[in-house]
Amino acid sequence: MTTLGAFLKQHPVLTFFVLAFAISWVGILLIIGGPSAYPGPPKQADSPLFILVMLAWFAGPSGASLLLTGLLYGRTGLRDLLTRLTRWRVEPRWYAVALLAAPLLYGSISLALSLFSPDFLPGLLVSDDKVGLLVMGIAYGLIGGGFLEELGWTGFAVPRLRLGYGAVATGLIVGILWGAYHFSVVYWISSPSGGLALWVILPVSLFAWLPPYRVLMVWVYDRTRSLLVAMLMHAPLSASMLILQPAAMAEATQLTWTLVLASVLWIVVAAAAVANRRQLSRQPIWNRVA
Repeated sequence: MTTLGAFLKQHPVLTFFVLAFAISWVGILLIIGGPSAYPGPPKQADSPLFILVMLAWFAGPSGASLLLTGLLYGRTGLRDLLTRLTRWRVEPRWYAVALLAAPLLYGSISLALSLFSPDFLPGLLVSDDKVGLLVMGIAYGLIGGGFLEELGWTGFAVPRLRLGYGAVATGLIVGILWGAYHFSVVYWISSPSGGLALWVILPVSLFAWLPPYRVLMVWVYDRTRSLLVAMLMHAPLSASMLILQPAAMAEATQLTWTLVLASVLWIVVAAAAVANRRQLSRQPIWNRVA
């Protein structure tokens, strides 16, 4: 136990990601019946197993964060986590950035691309159940993507990586692993048969745009020290994926949409870096874990 404890203290972030992925992957595999169930049949979002799969998926980052925080830092660490979770007194502009960044990006890109093809119209505009879609998207964003995921990514990994890395490097590390984390569910739900969908669209969907958005999230967290604000920045992103992203996109449409979104996000990151005199890559001015 002494050797294990020493390893955990020396490599908390590595342990967190291994544990988060293990919880999610093992849980999902147990629910769906093992690796042979990948990829799942079409329309897995309508499967009776879907809710259980999502619960197992979200249990990874949130469970790993709470478990390691308790083991490594005890009551002090858990109290600090709660303090950051309830830190709401930040400048109003950060709430505006957190809540509006993703919806504005998704809405404007979908509407702009829809001028060339109606396939790019936001899902909300073509849905037969707009109220249901709104409710489902907001609930998914707040509970799943916002609260349960960010308990891990920003609750544990980001502040510890920031002790040794700049905001860009931290965002890239977490963003890439964040994309890999999505693979377990996206591959099962989307059921790619191979070819362009499997080898091009799926990797682009996971790794082209999540890292730059995570860089922006790290930047906002640096300036607010608020886990609550980070959750509020993640929630509209998850909700926008259901509400404002084009629905039922073909392969070419999905690839175009994703590449445009990624390009815009990287431009935003570059513009923010220039506007803030490259402070996105600086070391934090604080030196405590949280």
